[in-house]
Amino acid sequence: MIDETAPLAMDAMMSPDLSDAHWRRLTAAAVPQDVEVGDYVFRTGEAGYDLIFVETGEVEIVRDALRWVGEAVITTVGPGRFAGELGILNGQPAFLSARVTTAGRVHRLSRAALREIMSEDDELCDLILHALWARRESLRKGPAALTLKFVGTTTSNDFLSLRRFAERLDLVHKAVAVAPDELATLDGHDMSPEDLPVAYIQGEPIPRATPGLVAERLGLSYQAESDEVVDLVVVGGGPAGLAAAIYGASEGLSTVLLDAVAPGGQAASTSRIENFLGFPFGVSGGDLIGQAVLQALKFGVRVYAPCEAVALDQVGADLLDVALADGRVIRTRSVIVTSGAAYRRLALDHWEDFERSGIYYAATPLELRQVQGKPVVVVGGANSAGQAALYLAAHGSPVHLVVRGTDLRARMSSYLADRLAEDPRVRLHTASQVTGLDGDGTLGSVTIDTAGAVDARGLFCFIGADPATSWVPTLDRDTDGFIRTGTDVAVQSIAQWRNLGREPFPFETSAPRVFAAGDVRRGSMKRVAAAVGEGSSAVASVHRALAY
Repeated sequence: MIDETAPLAMDAMMSPDLSDAHWRRLTAAAVPQDVEVGDYVFRTGEAGYDLIFVETGEVEIVRDALRWVGEAVITTVGPGRFAGELGILNGQPAFLSARVTTAGRVHRLSRAALREIMSEDDELCDLILHALWARRESLRKGPAALTLKFVGTTTSNDFLSLRRFAERLDLVHKAVAVAPDELATLDGHDMSPEDLPVAYIQGEPIPRATPGLVAERLGLSYQAESDEVVDLVVVGGGPAGLAAAIYGASEGLSTVLLDAVAPGGQAASTSRIENFLGFPFGVSGGDLIGQAVLQALKFGVRVYAPCEAVALDQVGADLLDVALADGRVIRTRSVIVTSGAAYRRLALDHWEDFERSGIYYAATPLELRQVQGKPVVVVGGANSAGQAALYLAAHGSPVHLVVRGTDLRARMSSYLADRLAEDPRVRLHTASQVTGLDGDGTLGSVTIDTAGAVDARGLFCFIGADPATSWVPTLDRDTDGFIRTGTDVAVQSIAQWRNLGREPFPFETSAPRVFAAGDVRRGSMKRVAAAVGEGSSAVASVHRALAY
């Protein structure tokens, strides 16, 4: 049944009615401005733009003209309404313009003032957040999406990386997948196959685009604010990192969250999580992470990705420097390392070749579009592999599931093992290994030692991961690279902690004020719920350390 009230509900959220009390509260912190027809109250690309409240007159929201298409009016904002978009919460420059069509008076509310109001007034916070979120959802389906456009080939993993980056950061964008011989059909784009993938930002091309280049142009790379020292830097945007950032910011700590790829970690690659508290019908990793990122923005977390931390140094007794791959440095009073783990690869010829066109480490709607209805191979014996196999099979792909062990239940939840055994679309190969890859440019077949060569347009690899700890070599780690914390550290470096007059707090590493949580920590459970608990619990220890 179609819910005919849904569009009306979305419209009401996008343009909520502000009571007189709301209006007074908001405009008391704003700066009034008289405007004339043709004035712009903010323009595309403007950093640090204000939320605009219209007292009298009218403002239209415009997507500026691009190289291949003219401008488009998205909507109009009249008296008692406000103009602004979700990116304002994270300091993202405006990607639309606001132009006055009827003279009047507006009130400019700065991002800092907006943050203060949202932290002090729960009712207004919810009202504004709902409106900004609803606008972001609405903008995805209209001409505003052309402000960020990706063009690439259907089999390109570089193109897929751009799309994954944009989706995990919830950026309004459009992705166009083409064959190389179809480029001439894209009027006004003027590109060659060697340029792919291309990102267009406000119509300007970035050939051979990467998430890092796009983030830099969009203002999503870290920018220090004049000798600032933040309270907490969280390195890694998986469930542990997001939980730590949310709890830290909600409890008054100025918090920066970094991720080398995009928020989500391995959880975002999971098609369905069925045993997470509060979701009896399951939840996709992408949806769970998307809501968590929105929650982080609500509490004022500054989220930067892709933003890779490469070193951590002690500066004096109370400060730490987190060095980034681009040479920038973040100075902070504490750090929580939640950098997770890096996906393992199979030691096979041509692996790196097919990583760009057929090998995947996630099974989400993005990857599904590349292989839907085509045969695939899934490798791995834990929950993530089982969930991927069921998800792909349910969407029309014949699946070969390759498990090295003999007992599927040894590392996989019973409910998943039972479903796999009953699903006729999944062919199970236990005590088996992948031994070869073949294809002409893109993956065409996979060789399984117990079954020979099988047709496959995708190989989904879920064979575990190694802790991403090489960037913190001075921290005490076990022989596998996992970081020791708490009492596990005390036995390793008693003298250092005796000099400080205390022992490491829970989740604290061998370096004071440096903590670890989630998959990167020795002894962690490697489950989403456990990672969320560790990340939030680590913040309690941060408070104790900062107060010591």
